Amino acid sequence: MTLPHAVILAGGKGERLGGVRKADLRLGGQRCLDRVAGALGPVDPPILIAFGPEEAVSPLPVGAQAIVDLTSTHGGPLAGLAAAVQALKAKGTHHGLLVSAAVDTPLLPHGFAAAMSAALGGAAAAFAAWGEDFYPTNAIWRIEALADLPLDWLAGTAPSSQRALLANLAARRVDWQDRYADNPFHNVNGLPDLLHLQRVLAKQSPVLREKRAR
Repeated sequence: MTLPHAVILAGGKGERLGGVRKADLRLGGQRCLDRVAGALGPVDPPILIAFGPEEAVSPLPVGAQAIVDLTSTHGGPLAGLAAAVQALKAKGTHHGLLVSAAVDTPLLPHGFAAAMSAALGGAAAAFAAWGEDFYPTNAIWRIEALADLPLDWLAGTAPSSQRALLANLAARRVDWQDRYADNPFHNVNGLPDLLHLQRVLAKQSPVLREKRAR
């Protein structure tokens, strides 16, 4: 079975965290960037890491490649997804699957890429949810469904967000609530979120922490 490609959406300056980039935040002694990269599971290398155009690139996980968000009249994580599609097309990849994951979801389920691939079915895209909460940045996409995204994004004619893009593609909802007692997609948006995630990690067993760190 062909492995999906993957992009970690690592743009953003972490302004509500005092300007500390979310990719570099450490939880349980490990950077958010490394946690998310490890949780993806097997993907077609390299893992693409999408940063903002003026951001210094962190030391990358082994086998990863940095790409720069496509600038447009809009901002946000869709710029990173558009950059990933452009990078894949430049290498001659026009078909297959692309998994996207937000760098600020450090509890991302282990094996996320394979699980989302299995859940996609015949849909053009699918996104992760936990009960009533849903996470457009943690999703899987058919690359051919995103063929026009880079040019549309640069022209300012693309949907303004990944949520809008998913709606246009009639994306499938993949609910993880039956598999996890705690929300594994909790974002680090501010100090309360950071403290919550630290408490969750502190409750996890040493075996589970070791498994997620691999």
